[in-house]
Amino acid sequence: MMSTKTTIARPRGRLARLAPAFALGCVLAAPLALAGCGGFGETLQRGYVLPEGALEQIPIGATQEQVLIVLGTPSTVATVDGDAFYYISQKAERSAAFMPHQTVDQRVIAVYFDKERKVARLANYGIKDGKVFDYLSQTTETGGERLNYLRGIFRNFKMF
Repeated sequence: MMSTKTTIARPRGRLARLAPAFALGCVLAAPLALAGCGGFGETLQRGYVLPEGALEQIPIGATQEQVLIVLGTPSTVATVDGDAFYYISQKAERSAAFMPHQTVDQRVIAVYFDKERKVARLANYGIKDGKVFDYLSQTTETGGERLNYLRGIFRNFKMF
């Protein structure tokens, strides 16, 4: 009986030296390629987008017309303790295309006017530690109709 022996030809020369490096490159690149599949993230900005430096362009004592020129039409207008313009924005994110968006930040820019319809005060409200917080003055609202109005705005967007 005769036995046959099969041999596999191995690459020689340049290919033999490149094969281990190619295999190592594939092993290192595979996790990076797969990580790209789960790395999809999306951020949505809804509502009013505050232009850079816009609040600095509105001095105390500016008229309603000047505010409208700089900030544009407000999201809502209130007449609680005088006139006020509210510009509402919301930032939502999701980690994957099939996941629902989750609200991560909501801001209400408030411009308060006095009886002569001039800017009396500016505020940039958000939620900090579960309370309505003014990021401009670094204070929380203490109470009253204005705070109830702001709570209603944040509650409508499920942030409070």
